[in-house]
Amino acid sequence: MEDKSIYTGIQPAWCPGCGNFGILQAVQRAFAELKIKPSRVLMVSGIGQSGKLPHYLKANVFNELHGRPIPAAIGAKIANRELVVIAVSGDGDGYGEGGNHWIHAMRRNHDITYLVHNNQIYGLTKGQASPSSDLGFVTKTTPDGAPLPINPIAVAISCEASFVARSFAGDVDHLSAMIKLGISHKGFALIDILQPCVTFNHKNTYSWYRERVYKLEDGGQYNPDDKMAAFSKSQEWGDRIPIGVIYRKVRPVYEDLLPALKNGPLTRQKLDPLPVDRFLNEFA
Repeated sequence: MEDKSIYTGIQPAWCPGCGNFGILQAVQRAFAELKIKPSRVLMVSGIGQSGKLPHYLKANVFNELHGRPIPAAIGAKIANRELVVIAVSGDGDGYGEGGNHWIHAMRRNHDITYLVHNNQIYGLTKGQASPSSDLGFVTKTTPDGAPLPINPIAVAISCEASFVARSFAGDVDHLSAMIKLGISHKGFALIDILQPCVTFNHKNTYSWYRERVYKLEDGGQYNPDDKMAAFSKSQEWGDRIPIGVIYRKVRPVYEDLLPALKNGPLTRQKLDPLPVDRFLNEFA
């Protein structure tokens, strides 16, 4: 196994007990066990406490605007398919501001992995309701209770995301396994991560999740290739919350359909300056 220390960056500046620490540990472990060199990894993040995660790793990092990590991740993957490209968002960043990018990236099936730190709150901006806050959740922006939340698992299945999984930041072993599967999957891989916010969300705590989450892989009866079964599991929330690979489908990857990439990654192709010059001369 490759030494995990090569993926260790500076000391994190998160609240003590934050679920992000478990996510960071799981990412480090996944990279090490997959023996991925840091030079091959590009992590693109948005804005929020989740957006800090790549800063604490030794890898190539691009920090985007709020809700915009997916477009940059897609561009990088198209330019250099040899990169392991991972986009990182929070629930507000990914399912709110960046929801349109998320939906179309799943539809097109870009070969990137998307880690969404879902703490059901806006943490960086001090505790406002997010798109995934539970119905009736009281915050500074929802004193009478939050409206109906988005169901990211159901949305992902309906958009034919080719890999849809959920895990829990309090179970590093399980989360690391899901991240490894997501990275190894060819196509768009969503991993929705249940991440307690110890400062602003006092409902969805570690103990609250531990009383409810159960692993789909236990028992060996669940088939993630069954779309209707996956939809049924996506509706479970409250007394029981499933984690694991919820939906999986093999279908064409967007980058495989691009004629410009048939001769290899753009970064390895020679640029013919003549067509470029002719194009620029049209604007002279």
